[in-house]
Amino acid sequence: MKSRTKLIVWVALLVVVALLAGAGFLARPVTCFNEFTYLKEFFGGVENHTVEVAGHRMHYEVQGPASGSAVVLVHGLGGRAEDWLPLAHFLVKGGFRVYTPDLIGYGRSEKPPGFSYAVHDEAEQVVAFLDVMGLKQVDLGGWSMGGGIAQHVAGKHPERVRRLMLFDSVGIWEKPDWNVRLFTPTSPAELDQLDALLMPDPPKVPGFIAQDILRISRNRAWVIRRATDSMLTGQDATDNLLPQLKMPVLLVWGAKDRIIPLSMGEKMQSLVPQSRLAVFSGCGHLAPGQCADRIAPTVVDFLRH
Repeated sequence: MKSRTKLIVWVALLVVVALLAGAGFLARPVTCFNEFTYLKEFFGGVENHTVEVAGHRMHYEVQGPASGSAVVLVHGLGGRAEDWLPLAHFLVKGGFRVYTPDLIGYGRSEKPPGFSYAVHDEAEQVVAFLDVMGLKQVDLGGWSMGGGIAQHVAGKHPERVRRLMLFDSVGIWEKPDWNVRLFTPTSPAELDQLDALLMPDPPKVPGFIAQDILRISRNRAWVIRRATDSMLTGQDATDNLLPQLKMPVLLVWGAKDRIIPLSMGEKMQSLVPQSRLAVFSGCGHLAPGQCADRIAPTVVDFLRH
């Protein structure tokens, strides 16, 4: 009888825990997804660290053999280090040591109110990150806004960049033909519009998840708007910088990118004679994440030769 009572108590406790977990997931699904990602990273050998870079706290992830050639990947507007996980997986298998920092203002890095969040200032933070990590020369990659940042690092500090990789990258000055305020959506309808820009045939986002995404969007909107306002001035355009690059350059583009169309990649290629443009059909602006398995062989081959 006593053992039966204990069993009933344990079952009741499990039910309560399950109900609480379910309520937590419904209230904060994005947080739950993030925690699952962090747990998966932990068991997958991804290291998480925080360092002080030029007076600001910067979080970064690193994975791969300590003896491997260093690859630093810079995420885009509104992004974070974890965005690179699908591609980093293949680079690690190729023997590379992969560093993915959270830019100042994003992910788990500090979000100082006095920082400009302009491309050129983020670029200097990346250089300072290399200094702190003792990385004298790296293979550098940037995605979207991160590509613009990577171009500024390569242009102003060419001795630090062995090879440069630009994924669906900003840089050339051209005013967007879509509403940049969609990067800080305020309604489910705007979130759907943003998803349609970011990827072909986007999945329908359940309402409770959409509401949590919008909550997060409200909290970080000031950083993203400060960054987009700066980019829209054209002050960090790289039209004149690109022809000066001397290192090998790989341009990777999703053929269906509606944020930064393929025509921009083609213009970049025309400005950098030693560059190579690799286009992936069926992929959109999120190609480095959603099409990583197709992109990875091209990237690994570029880094090895």
